[in-house]
Amino acid sequence: MTAVLPRLVIAAPASGSGKTTVATGLMAALTAAGLAVSPHKVGPDYIDPGYHALATGRPGRNLDAYLCGAELVGPLFRHGAQGCDVAVVEGVMGLYDGASGQGEVGSTAQVAKLLRAPVVLVVDAARQSRSVAALVHGFASFDPEVRIGGVVLNNVGSAHHETLLRDALAESGVPVLGALPRTPDLHVPSRHLGLVPAAERRAEALAWIRAAGERVRESCDLQALLALAHSAPPVPDEAWDAGAAVRGAALSEDTDRGQRAEDGRDGPRTQGVDNAAPAAGPTPRTERPLLAVAGGAAFTFGYPENRELLEAAGAECVPFDPLADEALPEGTAGIVIGGGFPEAYAPALSANAALRREIAAFTGPVAAECAGLLYLTRALDGSPMCGVLDATAEMTDRLTLGYREAVALGDSVLARAGTRLRGHEFHRTEVRPTAAHEPAWGFTHPRRRTEGVVSGQVHASYLHVHWAAEPALAGRLVAQARRTSPVERCAV
Repeated sequence: MTAVLPRLVIAAPASGSGKTTVATGLMAALTAAGLAVSPHKVGPDYIDPGYHALATGRPGRNLDAYLCGAELVGPLFRHGAQGCDVAVVEGVMGLYDGASGQGEVGSTAQVAKLLRAPVVLVVDAARQSRSVAALVHGFASFDPEVRIGGVVLNNVGSAHHETLLRDALAESGVPVLGALPRTPDLHVPSRHLGLVPAAERRAEALAWIRAAGERVRESCDLQALLALAHSAPPVPDEAWDAGAAVRGAALSEDTDRGQRAEDGRDGPRTQGVDNAAPAAGPTPRTERPLLAVAGGAAFTFGYPENRELLEAAGAECVPFDPLADEALPEGTAGIVIGGGFPEAYAPALSANAALRREIAAFTGPVAAECAGLLYLTRALDGSPMCGVLDATAEMTDRLTLGYREAVALGDSVLARAGTRLRGHEFHRTEVRPTAAHEPAWGFTHPRRRTEGVVSGQVHASYLHVHWAAEPALAGRLVAQARRTSPVERCAV
């Protein structure tokens, strides 16, 4: 079934050109005009979607052809854009930059082609005039399948500067759809991993979004941008469905389990982990295990599809804030602790000793990712943490960043041994085990090494994973939580 979904991809020649300001400002301006706007971000980034969500009132969603595969980009886009009037997709890095050594894979250009969406190129016009035409011509002609439908000029110094830029671009055949003046007041604070998440500075973030929206409304031709969005052809893909994904993964697990049993390849189970495949489809309300999902200012990273998959697999997801809540939600049968910035809140997290003790005593399944891994160690930068893992963590000067290809080295509450998937690392911390442990993953690309910890019912790793590409993770975790007894749920 095809659907007409007006859409634009906001891209740039390089990072730092202003595409986040233009994309978020456009989302805010269109939302203020009464349109339902679907926000999207190319790549694995969690921070920009937080600003997109505040601008539109809808979840910010990622489109990543490397993490999820090219075949899921269209369906995930359709899923996120259901019921919307227009979709705005913010690109990543430069238009043609993607996964290192993988050609166009993971790039904004690849996503634009998969979505058959016109591209608006945001150009930092500071310190150039006529040369802007050569730059735009090069980007527009580099790949004939990428349709650059217009340019938004950023950091324009004066009215005369704008005239020079528009005159130069008049010969390029690419229309100028906006010109934003140089405005240092639209600065967003950053720290060691990029912009400060919107959830940590909600009031300031909302003020910035309003200012960006007003700037885009004043400086861009919204009608021309909407006309360009409406020029996109119908989207041929069916919308992604979490329930169908969970059922398909369960069927595949059943088939694989039967084949492994026939071949005699079923190895010993990990202690505390039942390797039976989860039941397909949702379960009755009375059987829905409660998963406590960490949130608050210290744990702001998470793909919305991961939670949708957990709920489709039969879980009830209830948020808790490790900075403020002194106990897990009543009846907790499993814990999910995603990414974020615990290093910025280590003393405050440490001060919540009651919750740390309860998590340390919890005997149900725990899935922790990056920030969650740090929180489960004995100490982070000297501040006591939960002590679930026999390890310590600390900040370093070294940035670990990039896509990874990984294989599960053993059975765990999250993955069956041999599961292969793609993920992303992004951190400046280091975890130092103080005792021998079982690694969670073996990385096969870009270089071979092991990473993470599997210990009984705990799976903790730096690897960020988009579960839409591997929905069996959600089904397996919920199945393990369903087996947690009431006594274990109340353990303190």
